Amino acid sequence: MSTKTTYINELEKFENQQATLKGWVYNKREGKSLVFIILRDGTGTCQCIVNQQDVNESVWNAATSLTQESSIIITGKVVEDERSANGYEMHVSDLQVVQIAQDYPITPKDHGIEFLMENRHLWLRSQRQWAIMRVRNEIIYAIHKFFQDRGFIQMDAPIFTGNAVEGTSTLFETNYFDEKAYLTQSGQLYGEAMAMAHGKIYTFGPTFRAEKSKTRRHLTEFWMIEPEVAFNDLDMNMSLAEEMMAFVIDRVLTRRVAELAMLDRDTTYLEKARKHGYPRITYTEAIDILTSDKMRLLLEEMETTRREEEPVLKTEMAEIEKEHGQAKKGRKLQIEKRLKEIRARLDEIEEDLRNIPVWRKSALEKQWGDDLGGSDETLLTMQFDTPIMVYGYPAEIKAFYMKRDPQNDKVALGVDMLAPEGYGEIIGGGQREESLQVLLDRIEEHQLPVEAFKWYLDLRKFGSVPHSGFGLGLERTVAWICGLKHVRETIPFPRMLGRLYP
Repeated sequence: MSTKTTYINELEKFENQQATLKGWVYNKREGKSLVFIILRDGTGTCQCIVNQQDVNESVWNAATSLTQESSIIITGKVVEDERSANGYEMHVSDLQVVQIAQDYPITPKDHGIEFLMENRHLWLRSQRQWAIMRVRNEIIYAIHKFFQDRGFIQMDAPIFTGNAVEGTSTLFETNYFDEKAYLTQSGQLYGEAMAMAHGKIYTFGPTFRAEKSKTRRHLTEFWMIEPEVAFNDLDMNMSLAEEMMAFVIDRVLTRRVAELAMLDRDTTYLEKARKHGYPRITYTEAIDILTSDKMRLLLEEMETTRREEEPVLKTEMAEIEKEHGQAKKGRKLQIEKRLKEIRARLDEIEEDLRNIPVWRKSALEKQWGDDLGGSDETLLTMQFDTPIMVYGYPAEIKAFYMKRDPQNDKVALGVDMLAPEGYGEIIGGGQREESLQVLLDRIEEHQLPVEAFKWYLDLRKFGSVPHSGFGLGLERTVAWICGLKHVRETIPFPRMLGRLYP
């Protein structure tokens, strides 16, 4: 008997050999003299077949006693199987029970989202969540590789800070030894200091926003990647953002095909985004698109299409629900899968019909100087099949440190990258103001405490240079690449309004 432990993602090395796996029972079904165990070990899943004729009585009894999520050590012969997800199965010769799990709460049946969130510590074990976390890990690795291969230094900004970056209304305030401190909204200001020391750096850490919002795009705690480069202007900054995003997408499409398939992710848009050179449009052009007759007609057509599609789907659902009770097992599974698809699509239609009037009002009444909301970003990206770069925003709606266009003082040299398929902003950044006097004037205009920014102003006193950078929201990026409806699935333990457990 082999005592060497292997992992499911390494089974090809053990074909036609004995191997030992350690893991948990993801699922189990029994026949007359066979037990089929779907084992997971963190690297994947494998079907392990226990044949009563091939094992002793204690192994057989152990196999039949297993429950979902029981922990086991299992030994057997690794056999090629084309039907298996990983190409192999195991014919079991020995099985040891580590623990029999009792009444595991998350079963193969559908559960409500609130129940799953309350049991997030266990929900992470499900195949869908496993796939999402694997993609997240790949994205993180790709980001590090992109910057490290280009000579960037990773540095860390503090989480406690004495000043705001994105405005004071969304700060988490805390008592820092009888002094007011805040949880960071961004590492950017500190990133600028570090770029003046190393030329090109990036930070990668948690950030916090006390927004009382429950939209599918919002978390109160999320991770940001923020590069900062000395001597980079806005165009160079946009090129860096595009190249990074294309690199990340290409790596995920190359290395996480199985995980994307588990998520039923249609990769059409991702395939088009794996090469950089995304469209760049000005904020003014974006406003023109939103207020155009073309946009009005598009929304009217969308609303009509959704209203026509809804009754057709409801009729189909009623018909196959009737068939379900009489159908054989194979057909039942097909029906259940189709019912799940129909319900998901009906939810989308209901949401669209609820949103379209809001979108229409927001878009068609948009004026130059207004900020772009989530619905505006959704409508803009409907016109493109790759991410787009929107730049040249009104200076009044951008942060005090954003450099203004030398040709037009009303315009800031800022940029947002908007993801297609309705995912909206995933990157925000721009060129920073390098003039000491201009920054002093802006701080006064915004009624900010000069003393809190004394160190930041020093960067403009001692060797100030043009520089730029951006922030990438990791969770929104994971949501888009995985095709997820809500960012709550993109992070192991999401923190949202009203959600601090587990």
